[in-house]
Amino acid sequence: MSSRRTTAIAGSLVTAAFSAVLILSCTASADDQGPGSSQGGKAMDAAPAGVKLTTLLPSKISVDNSTQKTAITATVKNQGTKDSGKIQLLVVGFDGLTVKNVQGCSAIGKNDLPAGSNSGFACPIDNLAAGKSKSYAVDATYDLKKQGKICLPVQAGDGKKTYWQQGPVPFGTTNPSPNAPATPLLLGTDNKPVAPSGGELPKTGVGQDLLPLGAAGAALLTAGAAGLWWSTRRPARQLRG
Repeated sequence: MSSRRTTAIAGSLVTAAFSAVLILSCTASADDQGPGSSQGGKAMDAAPAGVKLTTLLPSKISVDNSTQKTAITATVKNQGTKDSGKIQLLVVGFDGLTVKNVQGCSAIGKNDLPAGSNSGFACPIDNLAAGKSKSYAVDATYDLKKQGKICLPVQAGDGKKTYWQQGPVPFGTTNPSPNAPATPLLLGTDNKPVAPSGGELPKTGVGQDLLPLGAAGAALLTAGAAGLWWSTRRPARQLRG
């Protein structure tokens, strides 16, 4: 076999191996958050006929212990038989979980945030076709010394009705790992905060109970004596600040 042919074959093998590594790396990265889950979600106001809106959150996320940064994928789906028309997805953070940015969305003004929340973004959607979904990359931080929750309401485009609401649902771990590079958190798990003294910190956070507000068409999130009122007095465009 000539040296030129040997070199060509070797080059092809290297290229194939490199491509395989890329494919495997991309696959592993895409699967980091596990399958999506609608845990903690509930239908609220009646959606238009033929429209069935739900949301999905990853089953697990990972928090960098040095920077407190984490990434979350928030997905809204139309499982109905008709197009949704104008809607909006809200991404709201509570307690230890702070939403820093949602790609393609606008921050909700501080005065328009629900009581008890620390951050939020509004994602307007002109139309979500039947059977389709739309996902958003969410950049967040998580203070592991606290509990942390996230909420995904899906509203009419004008914000006057809430068709679906997931959460506030917690991400957390019962086995903190402060000395590791990152801490994995599971959806639907109350976080066990890391206390410097070794003792457990007092629990904080808004509960997961969901109640429809009724005729006003907004969402009321209850946690014992603490309630969260989503005001519908301002149109959706003002909510986005």
